[in-house]
Amino acid sequence: MCPETEELKKEIESLVKKQDAIILAHNYQRPSVQDIAHHVGDSLGLSRIAARAESEVIVFCGVRFMAETASILSPDKTVLLPAPEAGCPLADMATAGQIRAWRARHPDAMVVSYVNTTAAVKAESDICCTSANACLVVDSIGDNREILFVPDRNLGHYVGEELDRELTLWDGWCPTHLSFSPMDVAVCRREHPKATLMVHPECNPRVLQMADKVAGTSGMVRYADGCSSNEFIVGTENGMIHRLEKEYREKKFYAGTEHFICPPMKLTTLSRIRATLRDMKPEIQISKETEHKASEPLKAMCSTGT
Repeated sequence: MCPETEELKKEIESLVKKQDAIILAHNYQRPSVQDIAHHVGDSLGLSRIAARAESEVIVFCGVRFMAETASILSPDKTVLLPAPEAGCPLADMATAGQIRAWRARHPDAMVVSYVNTTAAVKAESDICCTSANACLVVDSIGDNREILFVPDRNLGHYVGEELDRELTLWDGWCPTHLSFSPMDVAVCRREHPKATLMVHPECNPRVLQMADKVAGTSGMVRYADGCSSNEFIVGTENGMIHRLEKEYREKKFYAGTEHFICPPMKLTTLSRIRATLRDMKPEIQISKETEHKASEPLKAMCSTGT
């Protein structure tokens, strides 16, 4: 590690104590950011950690919708986002106005909102879900209700196939996960014939059909832990490999494709974390009305036991 990085880490550690802060990093963050974080995980898991934490300040190393969710679940805490321009292309594919307009045409329908949505979209939804509990959440809704699944059509397609249930799918997608093609799978299988393929449900449905395991990021960690295989092809953003390699040093993990990079997730750096802690900004600000309305579908999700 270079001297500059060591000095940055020491400054961050000092500022964490001074500001009574906790650093949370998503699995897709840079290795250096993951290594400085107090907790590394998926977006909702980190938000739940934020809500339970005794620290008054949450530094969320991820993209905006994740920090918003942490703020919704921790309304009395200060949530800071080191890279305020870090948006999510998938989350941006649905707006609150669009959801309201759709509801006006389908007044009896339920809106299931993936956590990869803005606070404003969550506020227009009936219930939220994660990639891990999407099937359970949808299954908890009566068969006679029309369901709009927002915003990821690939995750929604996967849920519909698993439950043998017709869903109305929003036409949104994750550009990063769609970069992993069936051809990439074929290349990986050829190069690593003994490896187990685990892929994120935001991937192309044809890729999901080729997988040994479909799981979100937390599910991948659990699967790698319990699976007898010692080699894995990781079908999600390449930042995930750093965490897996740290936790399971005796196993090998291969990137599904070198293009498996989410640019907004790489905007957070140690320098920006230091500046955020030093200046106590930029802070996530959500109106009280939106915060209250968005908290209801999150609570509804938790009430399903997931």
